[in-house]
Amino acid sequence: MREIDYMAIDAANNQDLLNSFIEQNELFILKCTSRITRKYITKSDDEWSVSLQAFVQAIKGYELIKGNFLSFAELIIRRRLIDYLRLQKKYNLELSVNPAIFNCQLDENENDKDIALGLAVAEKIIHQENYTLKFEIEAANEVFFYYGFSFLDLSTCSPKAKKTKSSCAKVVVYLLNNPILINELQSSKQLPLKIIEKNLNVPRKILERHRKYIIAAVEILSGEYPNLAYYFRYIREEINK
Repeated sequence: MREIDYMAIDAANNQDLLNSFIEQNELFILKCTSRITRKYITKSDDEWSVSLQAFVQAIKGYELIKGNFLSFAELIIRRRLIDYLRLQKKYNLELSVNPAIFNCQLDENENDKDIALGLAVAEKIIHQENYTLKFEIEAANEVFFYYGFSFLDLSTCSPKAKKTKSSCAKVVVYLLNNPILINELQSSKQLPLKIIEKNLNVPRKILERHRKYIIAAVEILSGEYPNLAYYFRYIREEINK
């Protein structure tokens, strides 16, 4: 763990350390707030106050097991800002969505109720003023960037066949039940292929072909993305078995 992680823990129970820690990270808070709201933010803006409260909340709720403190703090800040902006209804962020996605036709023989993730979410964005969902997609995109793909890539790499979906679901559930493997994934940006193959007997071909989808599902289901999590319905069913 980095030094800042331990500093956050110490600051949680000491007011002087808390004030000092906040002061040291003001620039981080401002940058997070600007990135999330997509506008220049100063300490005189309401969004600053929301983010500051969220940062303190992150300090109070942080534990080493939760990983990098700054990443954890950004998630809390993002969640609080999403709630604030949703209530204010001031912002309607524009997403770069490929129009071709909306024209995709499902296979006539497809009986599965879960259509491709990218299509389902894109349609909801087009037909509804779902600000929270838009923020979640942007947040997810920032995470996916470090893995080398984007949210829209999921529309082409989502598993379609029932057997393949079941295999992917088992992999995701296995990772979600093993925090150490999630930490390894988030650190190396690679799936622990050998461990998965050994414990689940899932063919490497499936793991490699659906790598992006599996990673996205793990990040979304283990993070602060309640709206996006809805679209992983069959994985939730696997978890509840």
